[in-house]
Amino acid sequence: MSITTVESLGEMGSWLGKEFLPSPWITVTQQRIQEFADATGDHQWIHVDQERSISDSPFGTTVAHGFLTLSLLVELLAQTVTVNGVRLGVNYGLNRVRFTSPVRSGNDVRARFKLGEFTDLPSGGCQIIWNVVIEQKGETKPCCVAEWITRRFN
Repeated sequence: MSITTVESLGEMGSWLGKEFLPSPWITVTQQRIQEFADATGDHQWIHVDQERSISDSPFGTTVAHGFLTLSLLVELLAQTVTVNGVRLGVNYGLNRVRFTSPVRSGNDVRARFKLGEFTDLPSGGCQIIWNVVIEQKGETKPCCVAEWITRRFN
């Protein structure tokens, strides 16, 4: 695993328009899918009923919730880039999100992060818009494409 270390928020702006190395692959297990279902109350059979998913789902198995896939952004980014001197980071929102293909239980995903926008904030931090593509191992089509807004403060 190769995490890119950026020395400061000020240096982060030099990454504008550039893509970091892809994150490592992580496995989306059925246990993780079940725990997400339990945490959110979304127990639709396509996520939690393995037998029915084999017989009735067009995907042949259970699949991760789209919002579970989206929530992996935090873990995937933490395994991709770190910025020294940051005391606080927050999610600020999303501009666009598309779940372009299902993540099948047991499959591996990784993310590609490109710095789309970098804006200094009057409060001493910055706002970053990440252009993110989440890929699924063995698939040509990404499973999620998003424009993710975060804020960092030093």
